[in-house]
Amino acid sequence: MSRTVFGNLQGLKPSELRRLEKLYVRKVPPQAIITSELAWELAELSHLIGRQIGILINRKGEIDFVIVGTSNRIEIPELRGYRDHSARLKGLRLIHTHFLRNRDSSGLDQEDLIDLAFLRLDLVGALEVSEEGSPGRIYLAHILPHQDFLNSSLDKGEETQFFYFFKPRYVWDLRENFLELIKNLEDELEKTRPLKGVNDDKDRALIIMVREPHMHDWEERLTELRELAHTAGVTVVGEIVQRRSAIDPRYVIGKGKLLEVMIQAMRTRANLLIFDRELTPSQVRALTEATDLRVIDRTQLILDIFAQRAKSKEGKIQVEMAQLRYTLPRLRAKDDAFSRLTGGIGGRGPGETKLEIDRRRIKERIHKLEKELEKISSDRELRRIRRKRLDYKVVSLIGYTNAGKTTLLNQLAKTSFLAEDKLFATLDPVTKRITTPRRNTFLLTDTVGFIRDLPEELKKAFKATLEELYNADLLLHLVDISHPDWENHLQSVETILEEMDLLKTPRLIVFNKVDLLNRDDPFVLNYVKRLTRQYGGIAISAKSGENLSTLIALVEEILFPEQEKPSSFPPEESLPTIPQEHRASL
Repeated sequence: MSRTVFGNLQGLKPSELRRLEKLYVRKVPPQAIITSELAWELAELSHLIGRQIGILINRKGEIDFVIVGTSNRIEIPELRGYRDHSARLKGLRLIHTHFLRNRDSSGLDQEDLIDLAFLRLDLVGALEVSEEGSPGRIYLAHILPHQDFLNSSLDKGEETQFFYFFKPRYVWDLRENFLELIKNLEDELEKTRPLKGVNDDKDRALIIMVREPHMHDWEERLTELRELAHTAGVTVVGEIVQRRSAIDPRYVIGKGKLLEVMIQAMRTRANLLIFDRELTPSQVRALTEATDLRVIDRTQLILDIFAQRAKSKEGKIQVEMAQLRYTLPRLRAKDDAFSRLTGGIGGRGPGETKLEIDRRRIKERIHKLEKELEKISSDRELRRIRRKRLDYKVVSLIGYTNAGKTTLLNQLAKTSFLAEDKLFATLDPVTKRITTPRRNTFLLTDTVGFIRDLPEELKKAFKATLEELYNADLLLHLVDISHPDWENHLQSVETILEEMDLLKTPRLIVFNKVDLLNRDDPFVLNYVKRLTRQYGGIAISAKSGENLSTLIALVEEILFPEQEKPSSFPPEESLPTIPQEHRASL
Protein backbone atom coordinates (compact mmCIF):
# COMPACT_ATOMS: atom_id res chain seq x y z
CA MET A 1 0.00 0.00 0.00
CA SER A 2 1.31 3.45 -0.89
CA ARG A 3 2.10 5.71 2.05
CA THR A 4 2.25 8.93 0.06
CA VAL A 5 0.92 11.94 1.95
CA PHE A 6 -0.78 14.39 -0.41
CA GLY A 7 -1.33 18.12 -0.28
CA ASN A 8 0.38 20.99 1.49
CA LEU A 9 3.53 19.43 2.99
CA GLN A 10 5.81 22.46 2.84
CA GLY A 11 7.39 23.29 6.21
CA LEU A 12 6.44 20.03 7.93
CA LYS A 13 9.03 18.36 10.15
CA PRO A 14 10.23 14.81 9.35
CA SER A 15 8.66 13.58 12.57
CA GLU A 16 5.31 15.10 11.59
CA LEU A 17 5.51 13.50 8.15
CA ARG A 18 6.23 10.11 9.74
CA ARG A 19 3.18 10.42 11.99
CA LEU A 20 1.05 11.30 8.94
CA GLU A 21 2.41 8.29 7.03
CA LYS A 22 1.60 6.00 9.97
CA LEU A 23 -2.09 6.87 9.53
CA TYR A 24 -2.08 4.46 6.59
CA VAL A 25 -1.54 1.48 8.90
CA ARG A 26 -4.66 2.29 10.90
CA LYS A 27 -7.86 0.46 10.03
CA VAL A 28 -11.48 1.25 10.77
CA PRO A 29 -13.97 -1.59 11.33
CA PRO A 30 -16.01 -1.75 8.07
CA GLN A 31 -19.29 -1.13 9.85
CA ALA A 32 -17.97 1.98 11.68
CA ILE A 33 -17.77 5.47 10.18
CA ILE A 34 -14.66 6.34 12.23
CA THR A 35 -13.19 5.16 15.54
CA SER A 36 -12.54 7.27 18.62
CA GLU A 37 -8.84 6.40 18.53
CA LEU A 38 -8.48 7.60 14.93
CA ALA A 39 -10.44 10.77 15.72
CA TRP A 40 -8.07 11.60 18.59
CA GLU A 41 -5.02 10.97 16.36
CA LEU A 42 -6.39 13.23 13.60
CA ALA A 43 -7.27 16.01 16.07
CA GLU A 44 -3.86 15.94 17.79
CA LEU A 45 -1.94 15.90 14.49
CA SER A 46 -4.06 18.65 12.99
CA HIS A 47 -3.55 20.81 16.09
CA LEU A 48 0.20 20.10 16.01
CA ILE A 49 0.75 21.22 12.39
CA GLY A 50 -1.97 23.89 12.35
CA ARG A 51 -3.53 22.53 9.17
CA GLN A 52 -6.58 20.53 8.23
CA ILE A 53 -6.00 16.81 7.72
CA GLY A 54 -8.28 14.66 5.59
CA ILE A 55 -8.47 10.91 5.10
CA LEU A 56 -10.31 8.93 2.44
CA ILE A 57 -11.46 5.56 3.81
CA ASN A 58 -12.62 2.71 1.57
CA ARG A 59 -15.40 0.29 2.45
CA LYS A 60 -12.98 -2.25 3.85
CA GLY A 61 -12.00 0.32 6.46
CA GLU A 62 -8.56 0.96 4.92
CA ILE A 63 -7.19 4.48 4.56
CA ASP A 64 -6.41 5.06 0.87
CA PHE A 65 -5.43 8.76 1.03
CA VAL A 66 -3.97 11.03 3.68
CA ILE A 67 -4.25 14.70 2.68
CA VAL A 68 -2.84 17.82 4.31
CA GLY A 69 -4.52 21.14 3.57
CA THR A 70 -4.32 24.70 4.82
CA SER A 71 -5.88 26.01 8.00
CA ASN A 72 -9.30 26.29 6.36
CA ARG A 73 -9.51 23.88 3.41
CA ILE A 74 -8.13 20.75 1.78
CA GLU A 75 -7.82 19.77 -1.88
CA ILE A 76 -8.71 16.27 -2.98
CA PRO A 77 -6.06 14.69 -5.24
CA GLU A 78 -6.90 12.92 -8.47
CA LEU A 79 -8.79 9.69 -7.85
CA ARG A 80 -7.94 6.93 -10.29
CA GLY A 81 -9.08 3.33 -10.25
CA TYR A 82 -12.35 3.96 -8.44
CA ARG A 83 -15.93 3.64 -9.61
CA ASP A 84 -16.74 5.95 -12.49
CA HIS A 85 -20.40 5.04 -13.01
CA SER A 86 -22.43 8.25 -12.73
CA ALA A 87 -25.22 6.50 -10.79
CA ARG A 88 -22.96 4.76 -8.25
CA LEU A 89 -21.14 6.10 -5.24
CA LYS A 90 -17.35 6.19 -5.35
CA GLY A 91 -16.75 3.75 -2.50
CA LEU A 92 -14.80 6.30 -0.44
CA ARG A 93 -15.75 8.46 2.53
CA LEU A 94 -13.98 11.69 3.43
CA ILE A 95 -13.31 12.66 7.05
CA HIS A 96 -11.35 15.85 7.64
CA THR A 97 -10.56 18.04 10.61
CA HIS A 98 -12.13 21.45 11.09
CA PHE A 99 -10.70 23.94 13.58
CA LEU A 100 -13.19 25.11 16.20
CA ARG A 101 -12.14 28.76 16.42
CA ASN A 102 -15.69 30.01 16.66
CA ARG A 103 -19.10 28.43 16.53
CA ASP A 104 -19.90 29.85 13.10
CA SER A 105 -16.91 28.16 11.47
CA SER A 106 -17.67 24.62 12.61
CA GLY A 107 -19.57 22.05 10.58
CA LEU A 108 -19.80 21.27 6.86
CA ASP A 109 -19.34 24.09 4.38
CA GLN A 110 -20.13 24.42 0.66
CA GLU A 111 -16.74 22.99 -0.31
CA ASP A 112 -17.59 19.80 1.59
CA LEU A 113 -20.93 19.49 -0.20
CA ILE A 114 -19.24 20.13 -3.55
CA ASP A 115 -16.77 17.32 -2.83
CA LEU A 116 -19.63 15.05 -1.74
CA ALA A 117 -21.62 15.62 -4.93
CA PHE A 118 -18.89 16.05 -7.53
CA LEU A 119 -16.82 13.11 -6.32
CA ARG A 120 -19.89 10.97 -5.49
CA LEU A 121 -18.44 10.15 -2.07
CA ASP A 122 -20.20 7.71 0.24
CA LEU A 123 -20.10 10.19 3.09
CA VAL A 124 -18.36 13.40 4.11
CA GLY A 125 -17.55 14.38 7.67
CA ALA A 126 -16.01 17.40 9.40
CA LEU A 127 -14.40 16.65 12.78
CA GLU A 128 -14.07 19.62 15.11
CA VAL A 129 -10.64 20.26 16.65
CA SER A 130 -10.67 22.25 19.87
CA GLU A 131 -8.06 24.84 20.81
CA GLU A 132 -6.48 22.19 23.09
CA GLY A 133 -6.20 19.65 20.24
CA SER A 134 -8.96 17.30 21.35
CA PRO A 135 -11.73 16.06 19.02
CA GLY A 136 -15.11 17.75 19.26
CA ARG A 137 -18.33 16.91 17.51
CA ILE A 138 -18.39 15.41 14.01
CA TYR A 139 -20.70 16.71 11.28
CA LEU A 140 -21.76 14.13 8.69
CA ALA A 141 -23.78 14.22 5.46
CA HIS A 142 -24.58 11.99 2.52
CA ILE A 143 -26.43 12.35 -0.77
CA LEU A 144 -30.16 11.75 -0.75
CA PRO A 145 -31.14 9.24 -3.45
CA HIS A 146 -34.66 10.75 -3.46
CA GLN A 147 -36.93 12.75 -1.20
CA ASP A 148 -38.81 9.77 0.27
CA PHE A 149 -35.62 8.08 1.48
CA LEU A 150 -35.73 9.84 4.84
CA ASN A 151 -39.21 8.58 5.62
CA SER A 152 -38.25 4.97 4.90
CA SER A 153 -34.72 4.73 6.28
CA LEU A 154 -33.78 7.57 8.64
CA ASP A 155 -35.73 9.38 11.28
CA LYS A 156 -33.28 11.92 12.61
CA GLY A 157 -31.50 14.93 11.25
CA GLU A 158 -32.33 17.82 8.98
CA GLU A 159 -33.51 17.42 5.45
CA THR A 160 -32.51 19.41 2.40
CA GLN A 161 -33.44 18.74 -1.17
CA PHE A 162 -30.25 16.87 -2.02
CA PHE A 163 -28.36 16.04 1.19
CA TYR A 164 -29.09 14.41 4.51
CA PHE A 165 -27.31 16.02 7.47
CA PHE A 166 -26.83 13.97 10.62
CA LYS A 167 -27.18 15.73 13.94
CA PRO A 168 -23.68 16.69 15.13
CA ARG A 169 -22.41 14.22 17.74
CA TYR A 170 -19.21 13.12 19.37
CA VAL A 171 -17.45 10.23 17.64
CA TRP A 172 -17.98 7.89 20.57
CA ASP A 173 -21.75 8.49 20.31
CA LEU A 174 -22.01 7.33 16.68
CA ARG A 175 -24.19 4.24 16.41
CA GLU A 176 -24.82 3.97 12.65
CA ASN A 177 -23.83 0.82 10.82
CA PHE A 178 -21.91 2.29 7.91
CA LEU A 179 -22.11 -0.72 5.59
CA GLU A 180 -25.86 -1.04 6.13
CA LEU A 181 -26.34 2.68 5.50
CA ILE A 182 -24.38 2.57 2.23
CA LYS A 183 -26.19 -0.57 1.08
CA ASN A 184 -29.54 1.20 1.62
CA LEU A 185 -28.30 4.26 -0.25
CA GLU A 186 -27.12 2.29 -3.27
CA ASP A 187 -30.24 0.10 -3.29
CA GLU A 188 -32.36 3.24 -3.45
CA LEU A 189 -30.17 4.73 -6.18
CA GLU A 190 -30.59 1.53 -8.13
CA LYS A 191 -34.38 1.90 -7.91
CA THR A 192 -34.40 5.45 -9.29
CA ARG A 193 -34.37 4.55 -12.95
CA PRO A 194 -35.53 7.55 -15.01
CA LEU A 195 -37.85 5.82 -17.47
CA LYS A 196 -39.00 2.26 -17.90
CA GLY A 197 -37.79 0.68 -21.10
CA VAL A 198 -34.93 3.16 -21.62
CA ASN A 199 -31.90 1.32 -22.93
CA ASP A 200 -28.77 1.86 -20.85
CA ASP A 201 -26.84 2.42 -24.09
CA LYS A 202 -29.09 5.32 -25.08
CA ASP A 203 -28.16 8.88 -24.16
CA ARG A 204 -30.12 10.26 -21.22
CA ALA A 205 -29.91 14.01 -20.88
CA LEU A 206 -30.62 16.80 -18.47
CA ILE A 207 -31.52 19.95 -20.37
CA ILE A 208 -30.39 23.14 -18.69
CA MET A 209 -31.56 26.69 -19.31
CA VAL A 210 -30.51 30.00 -17.78
CA ARG A 211 -33.51 32.31 -17.70
CA GLU A 212 -32.36 35.90 -17.98
CA PRO A 213 -34.67 38.84 -17.11
CA HIS A 214 -35.30 39.79 -20.75
CA MET A 215 -36.16 36.21 -21.78
CA HIS A 216 -39.96 36.22 -21.92
CA ASP A 217 -40.26 33.20 -24.23
CA TRP A 218 -38.16 30.86 -22.10
CA GLU A 219 -40.89 28.23 -21.89
CA GLU A 220 -41.10 27.99 -25.68
CA ARG A 221 -37.31 27.81 -25.91
CA LEU A 222 -37.26 25.02 -23.34
CA THR A 223 -39.91 23.11 -25.29
CA GLU A 224 -37.92 23.56 -28.51
CA LEU A 225 -34.75 22.27 -26.83
CA ARG A 226 -36.69 19.23 -25.64
CA GLU A 227 -37.93 18.61 -29.20
CA LEU A 228 -34.40 18.97 -30.57
CA ALA A 229 -33.17 16.38 -28.08
CA HIS A 230 -36.01 14.05 -29.07
CA THR A 231 -35.14 14.50 -32.74
CA ALA A 232 -31.51 13.62 -31.98
CA GLY A 233 -32.64 10.37 -30.35
CA VAL A 234 -31.87 11.52 -26.80
CA THR A 235 -34.14 10.72 -23.86
CA VAL A 236 -34.71 13.79 -21.69
CA VAL A 237 -34.79 12.67 -18.04
CA GLY A 238 -34.91 16.09 -16.42
CA GLU A 239 -35.09 19.83 -16.94
CA ILE A 240 -33.29 22.45 -14.85
CA VAL A 241 -34.03 26.16 -15.17
CA GLN A 242 -32.14 28.82 -13.25
CA ARG A 243 -33.12 32.45 -13.16
CA ARG A 244 -30.04 34.66 -13.21
CA SER A 245 -29.39 38.31 -13.98
CA ALA A 246 -26.03 37.41 -15.57
CA ILE A 247 -24.36 34.27 -16.87
CA ASP A 248 -21.67 32.72 -14.70
CA PRO A 249 -18.49 33.07 -16.81
CA ARG A 250 -17.13 29.68 -15.72
CA TYR A 251 -20.06 27.31 -15.25
CA VAL A 252 -22.91 29.30 -16.93
CA ILE A 253 -25.07 28.35 -13.92
CA GLY A 254 -24.17 29.00 -10.30
CA LYS A 255 -22.24 26.54 -8.13
CA GLY A 256 -25.32 25.77 -6.08
CA LYS A 257 -27.26 24.89 -9.21
CA LEU A 258 -24.33 22.80 -10.39
CA LEU A 259 -24.73 20.74 -7.23
CA GLU A 260 -28.38 20.18 -8.18
CA VAL A 261 -27.29 19.09 -11.66
CA MET A 262 -24.87 16.53 -10.19
CA ILE A 263 -27.45 15.05 -7.82
CA GLN A 264 -30.13 14.96 -10.52
CA ALA A 265 -27.71 13.24 -12.89
CA MET A 266 -27.00 10.59 -10.27
CA ARG A 267 -30.68 10.09 -9.49
CA THR A 268 -31.76 9.83 -13.13
CA ARG A 269 -28.63 8.13 -14.52
CA ALA A 270 -28.12 11.02 -16.91
CA ASN A 271 -24.92 10.84 -18.96
CA LEU A 272 -25.34 14.03 -20.96
CA LEU A 273 -25.93 17.73 -20.19
CA ILE A 274 -27.53 19.90 -22.89
CA PHE A 275 -27.42 23.69 -22.48
CA ASP A 276 -29.79 26.02 -24.30
CA ARG A 277 -27.06 28.48 -25.28
CA GLU A 278 -23.77 28.34 -27.08
CA LEU A 279 -20.99 27.54 -24.65
CA THR A 280 -17.44 28.79 -24.90
CA PRO A 281 -14.63 26.21 -25.06
CA SER A 282 -13.56 27.09 -21.51
CA GLN A 283 -17.12 26.65 -20.20
CA VAL A 284 -17.41 23.21 -21.81
CA ARG A 285 -14.06 22.22 -20.32
CA ALA A 286 -14.96 23.51 -16.84
CA LEU A 287 -18.37 21.82 -16.83
CA THR A 288 -16.95 18.52 -18.11
CA GLU A 289 -14.20 18.47 -15.51
CA ALA A 290 -16.60 19.43 -12.71
CA THR A 291 -19.35 16.93 -13.52
CA ASP A 292 -17.47 14.18 -15.36
CA LEU A 293 -20.41 14.13 -17.81
CA ARG A 294 -20.54 14.90 -21.51
CA VAL A 295 -21.58 18.50 -22.12
CA ILE A 296 -22.98 19.92 -25.35
CA ASP A 297 -24.77 23.12 -26.25
CA ARG A 298 -27.69 23.89 -28.54
CA THR A 299 -25.43 24.43 -31.55
CA GLN A 300 -23.73 21.05 -31.21
CA LEU A 301 -27.11 19.38 -30.70
CA ILE A 302 -28.36 20.83 -34.00
CA LEU A 303 -25.13 19.78 -35.72
CA ASP A 304 -25.60 16.23 -34.40
CA ILE A 305 -29.14 16.15 -35.82
CA PHE A 306 -27.88 17.34 -39.17
CA ALA A 307 -25.14 14.70 -39.14
CA GLN A 308 -27.73 11.96 -38.51
CA ARG A 309 -30.09 13.11 -41.25
CA ALA A 310 -27.81 14.22 -44.08
CA LYS A 311 -28.12 11.69 -46.94
CA SER A 312 -26.76 13.32 -50.09
CA LYS A 313 -23.08 13.95 -50.75
CA GLU A 314 -23.66 17.68 -50.58
CA GLY A 315 -25.53 17.44 -47.28
CA LYS A 316 -22.80 15.33 -45.72
CA ILE A 317 -20.12 17.78 -46.85
CA GLN A 318 -22.04 20.72 -45.45
CA VAL A 319 -22.57 19.03 -42.10
CA GLU A 320 -18.93 17.95 -41.82
CA MET A 321 -17.77 21.48 -42.58
CA ALA A 322 -20.07 22.90 -39.92
CA GLN A 323 -18.89 20.37 -37.35
CA LEU A 324 -15.22 21.02 -38.11
CA ARG A 325 -15.68 24.79 -37.86
CA TYR A 326 -17.44 24.31 -34.54
CA THR A 327 -14.79 21.91 -33.23
CA LEU A 328 -11.68 23.88 -34.26
CA PRO A 329 -11.70 26.57 -31.54
CA ARG A 330 -12.75 23.95 -28.97
CA LEU A 331 -9.91 21.57 -29.71
CA ARG A 332 -7.52 21.07 -26.82
CA ALA A 333 -5.09 18.55 -25.48
CA LYS A 334 -6.96 15.68 -23.87
CA ASP A 335 -6.79 15.66 -20.08
CA ASP A 336 -7.98 12.41 -18.55
CA ALA A 337 -7.86 13.80 -15.02
CA PHE A 338 -11.28 14.32 -13.52
CA SER A 339 -10.37 15.54 -10.05
CA ARG A 340 -12.99 18.10 -9.10
CA LEU A 341 -10.56 20.31 -7.23
CA THR A 342 -6.97 20.01 -8.41
CA GLY A 343 -7.55 18.83 -12.00
CA GLY A 344 -4.55 17.84 -14.09
CA ILE A 345 -1.87 19.29 -16.30
CA GLY A 346 -2.32 19.41 -20.05
CA GLY A 347 -1.45 21.47 -23.10
CA ARG A 348 2.34 21.32 -22.77
CA GLY A 349 5.16 19.35 -24.34
CA PRO A 350 4.20 16.57 -26.77
CA GLY A 351 0.49 17.16 -26.14
CA GLU A 352 0.73 20.63 -27.60
CA THR A 353 2.51 19.30 -30.69
CA LYS A 354 -0.26 16.79 -31.34
CA LEU A 355 -2.82 19.54 -30.75
CA GLU A 356 -1.24 21.69 -33.46
CA ILE A 357 -1.19 18.71 -35.83
CA ASP A 358 -4.89 18.12 -35.23
CA ARG A 359 -5.66 21.78 -35.86
CA ARG A 360 -3.72 21.77 -39.11
CA ARG A 361 -5.48 18.62 -40.28
CA ILE A 362 -8.89 20.14 -39.53
CA LYS A 363 -8.01 23.31 -41.47
CA GLU A 364 -6.78 21.22 -44.41
CA ARG A 365 -9.97 19.15 -44.33
CA ILE A 366 -12.16 22.28 -44.26
CA HIS A 367 -10.25 23.67 -47.27
CA LYS A 368 -10.76 20.41 -49.17
CA LEU A 369 -14.47 20.34 -48.38
CA GLU A 370 -14.85 23.96 -49.46
CA LYS A 371 -13.40 23.04 -52.85
CA GLU A 372 -15.83 20.13 -53.20
CA LEU A 373 -18.72 22.35 -52.21
CA GLU A 374 -17.68 24.98 -54.75
CA LYS A 375 -17.82 22.30 -57.45
CA ILE A 376 -21.30 21.25 -56.32
CA SER A 377 -22.36 24.91 -56.34
CA SER A 378 -21.05 25.24 -59.89
CA ASP A 379 -23.08 22.19 -60.95
CA ARG A 380 -26.15 23.70 -59.31
CA GLU A 381 -25.56 26.95 -61.17
CA LEU A 382 -25.45 25.06 -64.47
CA ARG A 383 -28.76 23.41 -63.64
CA ARG A 384 -30.26 26.77 -62.76
CA ILE A 385 -29.10 28.24 -66.08
CA ARG A 386 -30.71 25.30 -67.88
CA ARG A 387 -33.96 25.87 -66.02
CA LYS A 388 -33.86 29.52 -66.92
CA ARG A 389 -33.45 28.66 -70.59
CA LEU A 390 -36.48 26.41 -70.32
CA ASP A 391 -38.27 29.36 -68.70
CA TYR A 392 -39.25 27.40 -65.62
CA LYS A 393 -40.63 29.40 -62.74
CA VAL A 394 -39.18 28.38 -59.36
CA VAL A 395 -41.08 28.30 -56.08
CA SER A 396 -39.13 27.61 -52.87
CA LEU A 397 -40.67 26.34 -49.66
CA ILE A 398 -39.28 28.06 -46.59
CA GLY A 399 -40.32 28.17 -42.96
CA TYR A 400 -39.49 27.27 -39.42
CA THR A 401 -38.45 23.68 -38.92
CA ASN A 402 -41.37 21.23 -38.65
CA ALA A 403 -43.78 23.68 -40.31
CA GLY A 404 -44.87 21.01 -42.83
CA LYS A 405 -42.84 21.90 -45.95
CA THR A 406 -42.07 18.30 -46.98
CA THR A 407 -45.67 17.24 -46.39
CA LEU A 408 -46.83 20.01 -48.73
CA LEU A 409 -44.27 18.96 -51.38
CA ASN A 410 -45.48 15.36 -51.14
CA GLN A 411 -49.11 16.46 -51.59
CA LEU A 412 -48.48 18.70 -54.59
CA ALA A 413 -45.89 16.52 -56.35
CA LYS A 414 -47.44 13.15 -55.39
CA THR A 415 -44.16 12.02 -53.85
CA SER A 416 -43.34 10.21 -50.62
CA PHE A 417 -40.30 11.92 -49.14
CA LEU A 418 -39.70 11.46 -45.42
CA ALA A 419 -42.00 13.78 -43.47
CA GLU A 420 -41.85 13.27 -39.69
CA ASP A 421 -43.17 15.23 -36.75
CA LYS A 422 -39.60 16.09 -35.81
CA LEU A 423 -37.34 19.09 -36.21
CA PHE A 424 -35.11 19.08 -39.31
CA ALA A 425 -36.69 15.97 -40.84
CA THR A 426 -35.50 17.27 -44.23
CA LEU A 427 -31.98 18.51 -44.86
CA ASP A 428 -31.18 17.88 -48.50
CA PRO A 429 -32.93 20.17 -51.01
CA VAL A 430 -35.42 18.46 -53.30
CA THR A 431 -36.90 19.94 -56.49
CA LYS A 432 -39.99 18.59 -58.25
CA ARG A 433 -41.96 19.78 -61.26
CA ILE A 434 -45.57 20.76 -60.56
CA THR A 435 -48.22 20.97 -63.26
CA THR A 436 -51.35 22.87 -62.28
CA PRO A 437 -54.92 22.10 -63.41
CA ARG A 438 -54.61 25.09 -65.78
CA ARG A 439 -51.56 23.40 -67.40
CA ASN A 440 -49.01 25.81 -65.96
CA THR A 441 -45.70 24.32 -64.85
CA PHE A 442 -43.31 25.43 -62.16
CA LEU A 443 -40.54 23.89 -60.06
CA LEU A 444 -41.15 23.43 -56.33
CA THR A 445 -38.06 23.22 -54.08
CA ASP A 446 -38.05 22.02 -50.49
CA THR A 447 -35.27 23.51 -48.36
CA VAL A 448 -33.90 22.97 -44.88
CA GLY A 449 -36.03 24.37 -42.08
CA PHE A 450 -35.00 27.52 -40.25
CA ILE A 451 -34.68 27.91 -36.49
CA ARG A 452 -34.19 30.85 -34.16
CA ASP A 453 -30.59 31.77 -33.41
CA LEU A 454 -29.38 29.64 -36.33
CA PRO A 455 -25.72 28.81 -35.61
CA GLU A 456 -23.22 30.73 -37.71
CA GLU A 457 -21.47 27.49 -38.65
CA LEU A 458 -24.68 26.24 -40.26
CA LYS A 459 -25.33 29.52 -42.04
CA LYS A 460 -21.90 29.26 -43.66
CA ALA A 461 -22.04 25.54 -44.39
CA PHE A 462 -25.51 25.64 -45.94
CA LYS A 463 -24.83 28.61 -48.15
CA ALA A 464 -24.86 26.38 -51.22
CA THR A 465 -28.24 24.93 -50.27
CA LEU A 466 -29.78 28.30 -49.55
CA GLU A 467 -28.47 29.68 -52.84
CA GLU A 468 -31.58 28.10 -54.34
CA LEU A 469 -33.59 30.83 -52.64
CA TYR A 470 -31.83 33.60 -54.59
CA ASN A 471 -33.14 32.17 -57.86
CA ALA A 472 -36.70 31.66 -56.68
CA ASP A 473 -39.52 33.57 -58.31
CA LEU A 474 -41.67 33.04 -55.24
CA LEU A 475 -41.07 32.01 -51.64
CA LEU A 476 -43.85 30.07 -49.92
CA HIS A 477 -43.37 30.83 -46.24
CA LEU A 478 -45.08 28.05 -44.27
CA VAL A 479 -46.14 28.85 -40.70
CA ASP A 480 -47.40 26.21 -38.26
CA ILE A 481 -50.42 28.11 -36.97
CA SER A 482 -51.16 25.38 -34.42
CA HIS A 483 -47.90 26.08 -32.60
CA PRO A 484 -48.33 28.37 -29.57
CA ASP A 485 -45.18 30.31 -30.52
CA TRP A 486 -45.94 30.67 -34.25
CA GLU A 487 -45.56 34.47 -34.21
CA ASN A 488 -41.95 34.23 -33.00
CA HIS A 489 -41.31 31.46 -35.55
CA LEU A 490 -42.58 33.70 -38.34
CA GLN A 491 -40.45 36.60 -37.14
CA SER A 492 -37.35 34.38 -36.84
CA VAL A 493 -37.67 33.33 -40.48
CA GLU A 494 -38.25 36.92 -41.58
CA THR A 495 -35.11 37.97 -39.71
CA ILE A 496 -33.02 35.32 -41.48
CA LEU A 497 -34.48 36.37 -44.85
CA GLU A 498 -33.50 39.93 -44.07
CA GLU A 499 -29.94 38.85 -43.21
CA MET A 500 -29.79 37.00 -46.53
CA ASP A 501 -31.20 40.02 -48.43
CA LEU A 502 -34.20 38.00 -49.62
CA LEU A 503 -37.02 40.28 -48.51
CA LYS A 504 -37.24 41.70 -52.03
CA THR A 505 -38.24 38.27 -53.40
CA PRO A 506 -42.05 37.86 -53.64
CA ARG A 507 -43.34 35.61 -50.88
CA LEU A 508 -46.67 34.24 -49.78
CA ILE A 509 -47.47 33.48 -46.14
CA VAL A 510 -49.10 30.04 -45.85
CA PHE A 511 -50.65 29.20 -42.49
CA ASN A 512 -50.42 25.42 -42.28
CA LYS A 513 -51.93 22.79 -39.95
CA VAL A 514 -55.35 24.42 -39.60
CA ASP A 515 -56.70 20.89 -39.11
CA LEU A 516 -55.13 20.95 -35.64
CA LEU A 517 -57.11 24.02 -34.53
CA ASN A 518 -60.35 23.97 -32.57
CA ARG A 519 -62.54 25.09 -35.43
CA ASP A 520 -65.72 24.47 -33.49
CA ASP A 521 -64.94 27.79 -31.80
CA PRO A 522 -66.27 30.63 -34.03
CA PHE A 523 -63.73 33.04 -32.58
CA VAL A 524 -60.90 30.80 -33.82
CA LEU A 525 -62.38 30.67 -37.31
CA ASN A 526 -62.79 34.43 -37.39
CA TYR A 527 -59.27 34.91 -36.10
CA VAL A 528 -57.72 32.71 -38.81
CA LYS A 529 -59.79 34.42 -41.52
CA ARG A 530 -58.73 37.89 -40.48
CA LEU A 531 -55.13 36.75 -39.95
CA THR A 532 -54.85 35.60 -43.57
CA ARG A 533 -56.21 38.93 -44.73
CA GLN A 534 -53.74 40.87 -42.61
CA TYR A 535 -50.76 38.95 -43.97
CA GLY A 536 -52.19 38.58 -47.47
CA GLY A 537 -51.82 34.83 -47.08
CA ILE A 538 -53.83 31.64 -47.02
CA ALA A 539 -54.69 28.95 -44.46
CA ILE A 540 -54.27 25.30 -45.48
CA SER A 541 -53.71 21.79 -44.18
CA ALA A 542 -50.91 20.12 -46.12
CA LYS A 543 -51.67 16.82 -44.40
CA SER A 544 -55.39 16.63 -45.26
CA GLY A 545 -55.11 18.56 -48.52
CA GLU A 546 -57.53 21.23 -47.38
CA ASN A 547 -57.45 24.45 -49.44
CA LEU A 548 -54.54 23.32 -51.63
CA SER A 549 -56.42 24.12 -54.84
CA THR A 550 -56.80 27.73 -53.66
CA LEU A 551 -53.08 27.81 -52.84
CA ILE A 552 -52.21 26.64 -56.37
CA ALA A 553 -54.49 29.35 -57.79
CA LEU A 554 -52.71 32.01 -55.73
CA VAL A 555 -49.30 30.74 -56.85
CA GLU A 556 -50.45 30.90 -60.49
CA GLU A 557 -51.74 34.42 -59.98
CA ILE A 558 -48.29 35.51 -58.78
CA LEU A 559 -46.17 33.53 -61.25
CA PHE A 560 -48.32 33.97 -64.36
CA PRO A 561 -49.97 37.39 -64.00
CA GLU A 562 -50.69 37.66 -67.76
CA GLN A 563 -53.29 34.90 -67.52
CA GLU A 564 -56.83 35.34 -66.38
CA LYS A 565 -56.71 35.73 -62.60
CA PRO A 566 -58.93 33.82 -60.20
CA SER A 567 -61.14 35.78 -57.86
CA SER A 568 -58.96 37.50 -55.28
CA PHE A 569 -59.35 37.71 -51.55
CA PRO A 570 -61.29 40.54 -49.93
CA PRO A 571 -59.23 43.61 -49.00
CA GLU A 572 -57.03 43.44 -45.92
CA GLU A 573 -58.55 44.24 -42.56
CA SER A 574 -56.91 45.14 -39.29
CA LEU A 575 -56.34 42.24 -36.94
CA PRO A 576 -58.99 42.23 -34.21
CA THR A 577 -58.24 41.76 -30.56
CA ILE A 578 -59.17 38.19 -29.62
CA PRO A 579 -59.94 37.37 -25.98
CA GLN A 580 -57.17 35.42 -24.28
CA GLU A 581 -59.38 32.39 -23.64
CA HIS A 582 -60.05 32.06 -27.36
CA ARG A 583 -56.41 32.70 -28.37
CA ALA A 584 -55.39 29.84 -26.10
CA SER A 585 -57.47 27.44 -28.16
CA LEU A 586 -55.12 28.09 -31.07
